[in-house]
Amino acid sequence: MSPTPLPFAQADAFTDTPFAGNPAAVCLLEHALDAQLMQNVAIEMNLSETAFVEPPDAEGLRRLRWFTPGLEVDLCGHATLATAHLLFERGTRGPLRFSTRSGELVVEQEPDGRLRMDFPAVPVEDAPVPPGLLEALGIGSALEAARGPAGQYWMVVVDRADTVRALTPDYGTLGRVDLDGRIGVSVTAAGNDVDFVSRFFAPWAGIDEDPVTGSAHCMLAPWWSDRLGRATLQARQISARGGDVETRVVGDRVHLVGRAVTVAEGTLLLP
Repeated sequence: MSPTPLPFAQADAFTDTPFAGNPAAVCLLEHALDAQLMQNVAIEMNLSETAFVEPPDAEGLRRLRWFTPGLEVDLCGHATLATAHLLFERGTRGPLRFSTRSGELVVEQEPDGRLRMDFPAVPVEDAPVPPGLLEALGIGSALEAARGPAGQYWMVVVDRADTVRALTPDYGTLGRVDLDGRIGVSVTAAGNDVDFVSRFFAPWAGIDEDPVTGSAHCMLAPWWSDRLGRATLQARQISARGGDVETRVVGDRVHLVGRAVTVAEGTLLLP
C-alpha cells in the first residue's frame, strides 16, 4: 500500500524572526487521524508541540489538538499561534474558531498584523513548594509559589530576572519531583524592560525547557496583573531562543498577542 501524504509546516511563534521564539509543527488534515498516529508524528517531529488541525465543520469550528513527544496536552499557546498564522497566511479569513480540549478558542488579527488569541485564564492557589523542586531547579529560595489545577503547572516566583536567566536545572532530578498531577513549572520574576519574565520546564511531559509557553501565561498573566494593577502587560520568556508575549486579562479570559513566522513546509508520508 502506498503511503498517505500529509502536508505540514513549521512556524516559529511569539517572534517575527526566524529561528527564535518557539517552533511548532502544524499538520493540515483533511480528516481526523487516530490519536496514536498523531502521537507518533509528534515523536517524529521532535518539537515541544505538534498541532493537528481539521477542516472547519458546518459551524466554522476547526478541531485542534496538540501533542508533545510524550503526550497530548489540553492547551498549547505557541502551536495555536503557529496554526492560526499558517491559516491566515494561506488566505483563510478570520476570526478563526478552534474546538479544543480547553473549549472554544478564537484567534483574530490585530490592525498591526499581530495575532490575538482568546484563552481561558487558569486559576492558581498558593501552595508549599513540592519537596526537591527548588533544589532541582537550582533555586536557593523562592518569594512565592502557586499551582494551577491538576494537569496544569506550578509557578515559582523569584527575586529578579537575572535569577531566572541564570537557572541551570538538573533535568534528571527535576523530572523525578512529584508535582502532584501538574506537568510543568514556570519560574518567573519582575522584568527590567518588560513587566515580567519567565522560563518554563516540563521534563514530566518530555520537554526539558520550552522556549516560549503560551499556556503558562494563562496562569502568569492574571497573577502578575493582580499584583501590578494593570490588565495589559508585556512579558518575555527568556529561554535561549526567547520570545515576547503581550498579555491582556479580560474577566476570566486571557488574551495572548504575538507574531509568528513560517520557516519550513513539507510532506509527511503516513503508513
